[in-house]
Amino acid sequence: MAFTLTFRLRVYLTILVVILSAGMIGLMLTEQFSPLDSFYFLIVTIATVGYGDIHPITPAGKILVIVIIITGVGCFVGLAANTIEDMIDERERKLRLEKLNMIIGVFYSEVGTKLLKKFSTHDPAISRIRSALLVSNNWSDDDFSRALSALDNHVCSLDSRTVSLEELHGFLAHHKGFLLALLENPQLIEHDRFTPLLQALFHLTEELIARDTLTGLPETDYAHLSGDINRVYGILITEWLSYMKYQKQYYPYLFSLAMRTNPFDAHASPVVR
Repeated sequence: MAFTLTFRLRVYLTILVVILSAGMIGLMLTEQFSPLDSFYFLIVTIATVGYGDIHPITPAGKILVIVIIITGVGCFVGLAANTIEDMIDERERKLRLEKLNMIIGVFYSEVGTKLLKKFSTHDPAISRIRSALLVSNNWSDDDFSRALSALDNHVCSLDSRTVSLEELHGFLAHHKGFLLALLENPQLIEHDRFTPLLQALFHLTEELIARDTLTGLPETDYAHLSGDINRVYGILITEWLSYMKYQKQYYPYLFSLAMRTNPFDAHASPVVR
């Protein structure tokens, strides 16, 4: 919606600039107006103010003004209306995104942070990125960018045979209703990265629930489950870091708790010391 409005505004603005430019040249040639008088006359005419202190005298000038009124007034009204509409839409979009980030915060409180802690303990390469994920209150945007770059080079290689699948199954099955409710939330349409995370997580939940047993599986099935786990883990880390950045910028008190319960910090504690 926002893209359509922006495109429309550009079209209206372009047409208005063309009308003003052509009108100024036409009035300067037909009425011998100065550039300032020509611009002034066009503005008061298109804005429907019409002081009447300057007016065309020649037939050519009058015809030109008629064309300007027919095209310019409509274009000006359209530009004004769409500008207001675009401002309202942008404000509503920001409110939707704020509500969305509240939903994401609930997700990490209920599921995300606990999963990151579970998965990171079984990540054989966690030592390479752990220091990059120890977010502090002094972090700047550059620090978050460096951390995201470190994640880009990190290959998630969890082995499902080393993860307690029964424990993971119980945890995800317990939160299945919660995850399903999040997937059904229309606010998530605004977020192009969080929805794939929920889809991947819900798929992993379904995979674990669908099996009668999670022990003694064929190697091919363990490999399949490893792929599902690593898909979730990879998206989850990146989204967690992005959410931490959002919290630091807009909600310092939420960021304070998230920082003290950092799933990658072995010494993390909610107790303020």
